[in-house]
Amino acid sequence: MSSKDITVVDGSNHIMGRLASVIAKRLLQGENIAVVNAENIVVSGDFYSVLEEWMEFLEVGKYRKGPFHPRRPDTIFRRVVRGMLPRDKFKGRKAFKRLKVYIGIPEAFKNMKFEVIEDAKASRLKGPYFRLGELAKQIGWRSK
Repeated sequence: MSSKDITVVDGSNHIMGRLASVIAKRLLQGENIAVVNAENIVVSGDFYSVLEEWMEFLEVGKYRKGPFHPRRPDTIFRRVVRGMLPRDKFKGRKAFKRLKVYIGIPEAFKNMKFEVIEDAKASRLKGPYFRLGELAKQIGWRSK
């Protein structure tokens, strides 16, 4: 898979759920997609109420046996997209393998043009919102 085959989407200032649904649909159609700047994806809602929900979610399971919960922004976003794919079917598993999510911008994508998905822009939001990186730091992501 060369860099010409990949659609690179900049996650900055995109609403997480809307971006994930558009990407899931395109993955099922056979596209290879890379999302960069996952830490700048926007989550709508009040920060403390969303954080409280996440903390309850993280208490489920044992730390050795699982289920293991994502704490990094890239893995959180991958999990959101996975929830929108039929992962019990062959086409859903193949589609999920075509998704790559990165924190920041890797060297391989520095000179590429990034796609912006207008339907998922955060400028549509009227209420409170915050960045996925802020949530990840609160739930245990140790960023550099």
